[in-house]
Amino acid sequence: MTQSYRAAIIGDPVTHSLSPVLHRAAYAQLGLDNWSYEAITVTAQQLPQILAQLREPATAGPQWAGLSVTMPHKQQMFSQLDFVDPLAQVTGAVNTVVVSQPQAGASMLAGFNTDVAGIVGALREALAPQVRPTKAVVLGAGATACSALAALTQLEVDSICVAARNHAGPQRVLAAAHRMGIEIEPWVWNGNQEALAALLAQAEVVISTLPKGVSDPVAAALTASGAVLNPAATLLDVVYSPWPTELAKAWQQLGARAVSGHLMLLHQAEPQVRLMTGKTPSLEAMRAALEQALAQRV
Repeated sequence: MTQSYRAAIIGDPVTHSLSPVLHRAAYAQLGLDNWSYEAITVTAQQLPQILAQLREPATAGPQWAGLSVTMPHKQQMFSQLDFVDPLAQVTGAVNTVVVSQPQAGASMLAGFNTDVAGIVGALREALAPQVRPTKAVVLGAGATACSALAALTQLEVDSICVAARNHAGPQRVLAAAHRMGIEIEPWVWNGNQEALAALLAQAEVVISTLPKGVSDPVAAALTASGAVLNPAATLLDVVYSPWPTELAKAWQQLGARAVSGHLMLLHQAEPQVRLMTGKTPSLEAMRAALEQALAQRV
């Protein structure tokens, strides 16, 4: 009898996620009819319980293959794993868990970070060929912001400023930058939307890692500033629903390019599928499924 496998995205909230669309499209394209993928709401208190399930050998039904991990578990996951990939270690964020099956006994859990690949892939699609931006601003100071630092480093960006909402914010990204061996400029806007808008207007790349709606006052200040943006200036907003965000609208109205977080989602999902299944899916098949799902949400 053919062994079946299951994978899931866990987080709280998670019902909005389009990860199931991407992974299921990959399974279909790869002919993995014995694989399934679902979204499971898991609170911080429930995290140890589901990881214990992953470790248990399957006596009946599908065997766990892995997890996609979103808020609020990307940092909390570290202490629960048997192995953490070096990239996940330096960013301080795990967004992928892979289950390895020994011949006997409990399974081993390994953590990886594919968010970095997601950001790099999205920006490479968005930026003009042969363009290497020199100045970037990261909005936010959480787990995704730490991954953004690694992505911008891979893209060889010279100057990176991280704008946090309050004075307690930059500590996590400063620690991540130290582990990466890079220097960043921490900046706290502390409610000064006009100063932040002026900072963004000078950047060649802006990556907003802020949750839905948090950047709306910044968007209003940017619009009110009447700044003239470089048409090549690129905003990647990790929010993909609803799209465009208010920040993306403001960025586009001022003459520059805004890119939806769905591209990051796409480019981080492809290596996730590869890590869990051992097979390389078609990025274009996944893209087509994602775009169809996004069109249905409009």
